[in-house]
Amino acid sequence: MGYVLGLDNGGTSTKAVLFDTSGRQVASAKRQTAMSTPRPGFTERDMEELWAMNCQVIRETVASSGVDPADILGVSFSGHGKGLYLWGKDGKPARPGIVSTDSRAQQVVEDWQRQGVTEKAFARTCQSVLPSQPVALLKWIKENEPQVLDNTRWVFGVKDYIRFRMTGEARGEITDLSGSSLVNLRTAAYDPALLTLFGLEEIQDKLPPLCYSSEFCGQVTAECAQLTGLKAGTPVAAGLFDIDACAIGMDVEDESCLAVIAGTWSINEYIARQPVLDGTVKMNSLYCLRDYYLVEECSPTSASNQEWFVNAFLREYAQAQGQGLYEAANALMAQVGPQGQRLVYLPYLYGSRDDGRARGAFVGMDASTTREQMLRAVYESVVFGHKLHVDKLLASRAQPPQAVRLAGGVVNCPLWVQMFADILELPVVTIDVKELGALGAAMTAAVAAGAYSDLRQAAQAMVLPDRTYQPDPRHRQLYRDKYAQFLAVDKALSGVWAQLGGE
Repeated sequence: MGYVLGLDNGGTSTKAVLFDTSGRQVASAKRQTAMSTPRPGFTERDMEELWAMNCQVIRETVASSGVDPADILGVSFSGHGKGLYLWGKDGKPARPGIVSTDSRAQQVVEDWQRQGVTEKAFARTCQSVLPSQPVALLKWIKENEPQVLDNTRWVFGVKDYIRFRMTGEARGEITDLSGSSLVNLRTAAYDPALLTLFGLEEIQDKLPPLCYSSEFCGQVTAECAQLTGLKAGTPVAAGLFDIDACAIGMDVEDESCLAVIAGTWSINEYIARQPVLDGTVKMNSLYCLRDYYLVEECSPTSASNQEWFVNAFLREYAQAQGQGLYEAANALMAQVGPQGQRLVYLPYLYGSRDDGRARGAFVGMDASTTREQMLRAVYESVVFGHKLHVDKLLASRAQPPQAVRLAGGVVNCPLWVQMFADILELPVVTIDVKELGALGAAMTAAVAAGAYSDLRQAAQAMVLPDRTYQPDPRHRQLYRDKYAQFLAVDKALSGVWAQLGGE
């Protein structure tokens, strides 16, 4: 039997997962990725440390699997989109990597909006410009760190950077870069007119050649083999943006389902034969199936809010109970029913859909408010944040979806998954795999290695549905009322963020 390795570099963790070609997980390793916040709105990571961590999780996975490295057919990648990882002309990282939760370029985007630049760009990119996109971050670096841009040889996303370190070959994968505002979605190519429009003509020779998700993109080098335990010469595939990896890992092959990914980012998407061009949806990109676009609504407003609350307020409690952090959090949340609290939490620790300066807030507390109620408010409001996006997607479709396919850390908490079904008022399907992004990456490796003819065939063989959650009609009106409160608080505070300046 052959095996394929998927590497997943998300917003908060690095994972290596080995699968067999039937989709069964054989071995894995995971490390939390250190993040620094040198200034408010800045989120960065050390690129050398990130590479070392990738080598470590690969080495641990290969060793614990007992699999002969010669039987690993290929390696591929999933990674967070947006953000920026620059490789220098001196053969070193040009600066710390910038993570997708970064909002330093908010003013750049506002200036472009005021000047009409974003409107003109939309005709070619089919997407709004976000502060965390490479195009906005590159403009910020040009204006604030010009010496860094001068020294830059390659502009990478996170997974393209890791692939470069593994193979020594620079490539830019299309699902990732088609969401960067640097690619013309109509031609599936870099567009010099966009660079001129954004004032970034000097980066044209710094953009790596484009490739597709399942395309062969080099081999594991001898140096990488020594660091990871992989066999030198193992084929390496391009990989894909993690939102594509999760969607194909959930067997999203047509328009019948919405894909919702609740991780660091709130990702909500469906695939379509044509992009949505009326401006009602913020993002269109190219999907990993070449005949489809990915229609997406997103913001950094999802399960990272739970992670913050748990780490800030529950660590000592979990230790005292002899429980893991998230086990303790889920148990505490379960003590409060849907009627048990009326708090509103805004899940904006890293900004909102419309304003990178927005921040998290609890509204409605009094002296009787408990930790359990606050935790329940966090869980519910994360789903409300997803619903805000899902409603916009539903309005852009001619037909409603049959179901939502849900991925991310939330699937480890059945009560939270049930909230998604109740609040979205749609059946929710989960997939029988722990690391969905890594599975999607491994599927591209299997195709590149010749185990399957294309990703559709790989999905049929490697994706295993788990459970379907039906909406509970008893909670419909209660959650509708709570969602209305969420929207009212969101609107009431929308004018505050500029005054606070995100500081």
